[in-house]
Amino acid sequence: MLIPGLLLLVWLPASLARHSPPLWAGAHAHAHRTPRCYLPEELPLGHAPPHLLARAARWEQALPVALVSSLEAAARRRRRSGPPAGAQCPVLQPEEVLEADLHQRSISPWRYRVDMDESRYPQKLAFAECLCRGCINAKTGHETAALNSVLLHQSLLVLRRRPCPPAAAGPPTPGAFAFHAEFIRVPVGCTCVLPRSAR
Repeated sequence: MLIPGLLLLVWLPASLARHSPPLWAGAHAHAHRTPRCYLPEELPLGHAPPHLLARAARWEQALPVALVSSLEAAARRRRRSGPPAGAQCPVLQPEEVLEADLHQRSISPWRYRVDMDESRYPQKLAFAECLCRGCINAKTGHETAALNSVLLHQSLLVLRRRPCPPAAAGPPTPGAFAFHAEFIRVPVGCTCVLPRSAR
């Protein structure tokens, strides 16, 4: 699932770029870059404009979004079974991880956490976190400082809810908001690199 998800992260911004910007209402409004404003009862928190989702933005298939439900389910199981173990660099035992996911078989292993931002759509995204400062020696299975673990980032297009700008005429509408597109850097995995300087 990791590779298709990464490919989708590349496809999504390019696909949206081929369409006229869906965040602006009408041709006249687009010419003046006037954002479409919504009231809270029109679009509840956590929802995006339906016409935008129908055009190209299939966020639910992007890896940082697709992983959220399984991560939350795993967190619920851990809470029932006891306190979670702290994040630490594991000892790699090939015979135990042959059938494991990529992030567990890597010599720069990582885990995912759910990042929550109520002003963003999607609100929940899976962020990768490296488990080791160094990397795991494939022969010994233990961490070595000869290499460094670093995060891999991918740009992801998201929508940001912001208060509507004041109208030229009339008082502002309390609670009204508009969507603004922006790119954020999402950590999607870890890899091994040479240290910048000798230790």
